[in-house]
Amino acid sequence: MTTAASFHRFANPARFQRIGDLLLPWLFGATALLLGVGLWLALVVSPPDYQQGDTVRIMYVHVPAAWMSLFVYTSMAVSAAVGLVWKHPLAEVYAKAAAPVGAGFTALCLATGSLWGEPMWGTWWQWDARMTSVLVLFFLYLGFIALVDAFDEPARGAKAGAILLIVGVVNVPIIKFSVDWWNTLHQPASVFRLDGPTIHSSMLWPLGLMAVGFTTWFAAVAIVRMKAELAERRIRAIRIAQIGRE
Repeated sequence: MTTAASFHRFANPARFQRIGDLLLPWLFGATALLLGVGLWLALVVSPPDYQQGDTVRIMYVHVPAAWMSLFVYTSMAVSAAVGLVWKHPLAEVYAKAAAPVGAGFTALCLATGSLWGEPMWGTWWQWDARMTSVLVLFFLYLGFIALVDAFDEPARGAKAGAILLIVGVVNVPIIKFSVDWWNTLHQPASVFRLDGPTIHSSMLWPLGLMAVGFTTWFAAVAIVRMKAELAERRIRAIRIAQIGRE
């Protein structure tokens, strides 16, 4: 069996749904456990910051939401490239299913960032590089969601959306490195550093648990949405076939 054939074999929609059904209970269970423990550590055990006080607890939602907004968009762009090049049968299904979830993470990132920024910086919003590029990311999500449904032919919408995702991925490194390239209100990275995290373990542990919990929740919701999209496509195909026989 060739590599390409094996690649498509594991992307068979029926096989995907069987694997998804097996994974969903574990993913939802892991999400409940991780977020439950993470929130307990973040709100009860983790100490207040010596400068920010209890306001720093917004970090445990804001930072994982920011990470997930970048991760989801990047995964969608990779999926779009795979769909365009190898005609992967589930690539466009994943991108369409993941987009509203990624947009939700980005909206949560922007909202919690404003809530955190007002007491710390004295402003709800500032047009600095990090905030502006994240807002652009949010509009990229919304643009993709609108574009894939803007054509009468689903294949044209999927192709147009894939091109938007691939072009828009240039915004991801801009968001990541904006604090290094320009003078912004945001502090430099304190977790993903070559010399190791600079954040204290009492804050790092709940932050990590929340991030993993957000990831498992996303995986579960993405599977549910992909299953729904596949069911919708089967119904559409049956209706088209019935119209053709009439």
